[in-house]
Amino acid sequence: MTNQRVGFVGLGLMGAPMAANLVRAGWTVTAWNRSHAAFEDLPTVQRVENVVELRHEDAIIFMLPDLPFIEEAAADLLESWRNEPPKPGTAVVIMSSVSPTAVQHFAETVHAASGGNAVVVDAPVSGGTAGATEGTLAIMVGATEAQFAAIQPLLGAMGTTVRRMGALGSGSLAKACNQLIVGTTTAALAEAAELAERSGMDVEALFDVLSGGLAGSRVLDNVGPRLAAKDYAPTGPAKFMHKDLGFVLGSAAAVGAAVPMASAATELYAELKRQGLGDQDLAVVRQTIANLSRTPAATRSNISCATPGRNEQ
Repeated sequence: MTNQRVGFVGLGLMGAPMAANLVRAGWTVTAWNRSHAAFEDLPTVQRVENVVELRHEDAIIFMLPDLPFIEEAAADLLESWRNEPPKPGTAVVIMSSVSPTAVQHFAETVHAASGGNAVVVDAPVSGGTAGATEGTLAIMVGATEAQFAAIQPLLGAMGTTVRRMGALGSGSLAKACNQLIVGTTTAALAEAAELAERSGMDVEALFDVLSGGLAGSRVLDNVGPRLAAKDYAPTGPAKFMHKDLGFVLGSAAAVGAAVPMASAATELYAELKRQGLGDQDLAVVRQTIANLSRTPAATRSNISCATPGRNEQ
């Protein structure tokens, strides 16, 4: 990838700033997006009308919500490769959060369509829109060592932590583990916030003291202020957490691993979607918990401290 050219598919909340960082790093980015409006803020990104127009790029990044969207977008591209295979070593880089097993099946389809000339690499990201904008994403890569070495300069223009996790699918499994931690931690913080407020405690004060102890975390630092303020303006739709936790359950079932936290969280985020909150920020899981709570906060005043009985230890 010496010519520093790359195709990019999907200029949403994450994809647009990622593409912008590639341009700033000196890459020529040619992109497709369903909505042309995305290009208004990206004047340095070249636009194509169809993904098939990216067929000659050394690498094509896909940043769409899930693998079925990628398969649909790539259909004409793969058909063109069946008629005229791409150059050997062409990389299809899946940076979306997708199923670890499904991305392996997609790779088989790409291999067959391209006459073995194109390879699929999974490289999902963590860091949210802030990390995408600042170019500080954590990128988890599933690829051979040679494939990783070839695309590392490309990925390094979008993230500061770029690690090969293993073979194809390993990146997506690492992202599933990431989402397990983020999803359950956010839910626990939401429960704590709702419990504290209903008991008369100041949530901001609670989170401030928690941040100085063992409960402190990047999740608390990033999501805590939104939970405390009940600010649910989307930095990324909460419904995607339910999807990602489904990948955790599928991966766990494949290897016989018990994941009780993931199972509970999957049901909670399913309830979030049932309540019609899926398009709001992940922090809206607090509203889900509030809706499930039986006692209105208004019936609570300050925390009462009971005096322990004589026989209590």
